[in-house]
Amino acid sequence: MEEVQKVIHHLTTNISNQDIRFQAVPYSDTYNENIKVLAPSQFLVTVPIKGLAGYREAREQRWRYYTLQGTRLPCPLRDPEGLQQWLEVEQFMKSLWQWHETDVNIDGDIVPAKVLLVFRKLVENAIRTCHLSGKVSMLGNRSAVWIAVETSAYQVELELAPAVEIPTTWSEKARWPRCLQRWPSQERVECIKSFGFNLLPCSNYHWQLSFLRAEQVLLEQLDEDGGCRRKCFQVMRQLKEDVWCPGNRPVITSHHLQTVLFWTCEKYPHFKDWKVFSKAFLRLVRKLHKCVSQHFLKHYFVRNSNLFQCTNLIELDAVAQKLATFLKNPQISPP
Repeated sequence: MEEVQKVIHHLTTNISNQDIRFQAVPYSDTYNENIKVLAPSQFLVTVPIKGLAGYREAREQRWRYYTLQGTRLPCPLRDPEGLQQWLEVEQFMKSLWQWHETDVNIDGDIVPAKVLLVFRKLVENAIRTCHLSGKVSMLGNRSAVWIAVETSAYQVELELAPAVEIPTTWSEKARWPRCLQRWPSQERVECIKSFGFNLLPCSNYHWQLSFLRAEQVLLEQLDEDGGCRRKCFQVMRQLKEDVWCPGNRPVITSHHLQTVLFWTCEKYPHFKDWKVFSKAFLRLVRKLHKCVSQHFLKHYFVRNSNLFQCTNLIELDAVAQKLATFLKNPQISPP
């Protein structure tokens, strides 16, 4: 992690110097909120976008008839679904003039595919300028921007995602907490919602909602009552990495496990449900097995989004079989 952070800080500082619209990712001796570990050798790095402030939800719906090349379509583009949304520059009370330029903007929309095209060129330039070509390489054939970093231990793959950070505002698509929900407490809910959300460029035309900060706060304060939720999560993650779903590009990531944990905590909110490790852990694995078997895992904050929607079903079925085998004869010990 230390080696990765140094590379990321070096690259993004150079990128920020090239283009004011992107901010450097700071180096941190402790937890870095811009780096999410998805698997031992797979990280998500959010690179903050600058020059967009005072976000408000779009009130008027309109049809879009443009292509990425700027030509006009006879029929409108499809509307975003689930975690996705449009992003108009006019949704911000303050914006740098660069966000109105045609390299990222079409008909008033900040277009994710165009932002990624600009960002990819900046990353390529930064690798050369920082003399990192022997340590860092671009990974091709992907819509997102991925790089490979050679560390002293092994190679890791990083997705570099420009992130529109929207602090203090909660997305209208995230209808949370749900009615009669008992976990987390109302006080904790208000704290979590105060962290807002991010928007990541995950398709050609639509931005994807991300709640990395809110999810991290939920994780940090799991066991205030003295339960074993965190132990269960740690053991499940270790078994996932070692047995159920090993490899550099696992079909099940830590984010999937985290989501399963949140849903289980909400269904079983009391300390008594998390007092005995073996019972609590098996309950969690059964929930994971059900989701993987059905190819369906609801996003914790935006319920109408399936986190397995674009996942390889053959690989999911292979994981489901391993989970079924484990549940027939579970061998577990707490960390």
